[in-house]
Amino acid sequence: MKTMPQKSAMKVAFWPGCVSKGACPELYASTQKIAEALGLDLHELTSAPCTGAGVLSEQNPKLARSLNGLTLAMAERENADLMTICSTCQGVLSQVNHELTHRPELLAETNSVLAENGYEYRGTTKVKHLLWILVEDIGLEKIASLVKRRLTGLKVAPFYGCYILRPEEYLGLKERPERSTYLEQLISLIGAEPVEYHGKSKCCGFPMLTFNRDVSLKMGGKHIVEAKQKGADLLVTPCPLCHLNLDGQQPDAARAMQQPIGVPIFHLPQLLGLAFGYSPEELRLNRHVVGTDGVLAKVELKV
Repeated sequence: MKTMPQKSAMKVAFWPGCVSKGACPELYASTQKIAEALGLDLHELTSAPCTGAGVLSEQNPKLARSLNGLTLAMAERENADLMTICSTCQGVLSQVNHELTHRPELLAETNSVLAENGYEYRGTTKVKHLLWILVEDIGLEKIASLVKRRLTGLKVAPFYGCYILRPEEYLGLKERPERSTYLEQLISLIGAEPVEYHGKSKCCGFPMLTFNRDVSLKMGGKHIVEAKQKGADLLVTPCPLCHLNLDGQQPDAARAMQQPIGVPIFHLPQLLGLAFGYSPEELRLNRHVVGTDGVLAKVELKV
């Protein structure tokens, strides 16, 4: 009997970003878990610099292009797409990549800096968030085949945030407008019900946390409360910075808004990991500020 050849793993140059290795290590751990199931061959760029989270681009564009150009060149050397798990990193890297591939004078300027470290960027790297790779490269059929635990009964509110949707010309949404629906597609695929609400594509408030904390807290809190009023058991986000504000700052947001909130915030790989059959412990669902026990009880699990 002939055996079917195994499909080779998809190699990606993996840039996890700062937050998943610092404040949100549960994102890094859960990404590693689902990568095994998905057949993603992660070549982590351990020497890549921080993207600057958009702040650096505003203050020192040349430095931002040089730092992010280095990450793009590292991925290019791996001869693989650059995969992010942070919407903010996705936005910054996509913008820099667009500038470097559309303005030869900026590419030449950046390469003069990269040459000091033995790198040159030729402009061939594609920057793809894990969310995009799931739908566009791995495919919904493959993902469906990996589901061992359907999350039936859960109502999940998608939270995209800013940097994975805007500006459209940097992020390929003009060519692929359906990218603004990928979270809903995945939520439905694993048996849960996506919750539609206005705040899913709005800013979480994180960028202003340090200079206008009260407004930042109320901004994030407003989105969570709206989703809760629409019946959401949890929010899921592809951005760890959004997670920091929506989960880590949620108790303070509740005080600022003078009302209880209490809605868990999941990272995208954690939600998929539950559907793939991984345990809450493996996905580090016990590390959240807002407890996840209520959600897990609905799928007959506990941390």
